[in-house]
Amino acid sequence: MSLVVPPYPPARYTKDEPEVSAWIRRADDPPDYDSFGLVKYHYLANQQQTNGDYGLYRVDISPNGGGPGPHFHRAMSESFFVLSGNVRLYDGTEWMDGNTGDFLYVPPGGIHGFRNESDAPTSLLMLFAPGAPREVYFEGFAQLADMSDDERTEWFIKNDNFFI
Repeated sequence: MSLVVPPYPPARYTKDEPEVSAWIRRADDPPDYDSFGLVKYHYLANQQQTNGDYGLYRVDISPNGGGPGPHFHRAMSESFFVLSGNVRLYDGTEWMDGNTGDFLYVPPGGIHGFRNESDAPTSLLMLFAPGAPREVYFEGFAQLADMSDDERTEWFIKNDNFFI
């Protein structure tokens, strides 16, 4: 049986010699942003660091820390990998338990949501592709209460978040 393998993308690095450009982020580095003591965001590789390819974040959610309800994105896919704990994942049709090692992929336009309803913390990897300035989105939650309904709606649209 012969496998049909799609071609590799075109070369993006075209210099004659390789370069030293890799970097590491340690697991015990403090979070980049703490949202109300409920959610801690670790900006592992953001849009600027990956030249727009993707954004990768570790998100640690406190016990019963909640999360967003059903929504979708127009400009990017989003993927979730459960590192530890239990998180409720919504795939557009039903809420289900996501346990350590589970993965959920959501293409652009796909309805999804997630939340920690358990009495234990949970930790997720979240991948957005292509990369987007999600740090502005995560850190903007603190200002939502001070916005008018119209300003809040505009802010969500600007940050590619469309709630159902």
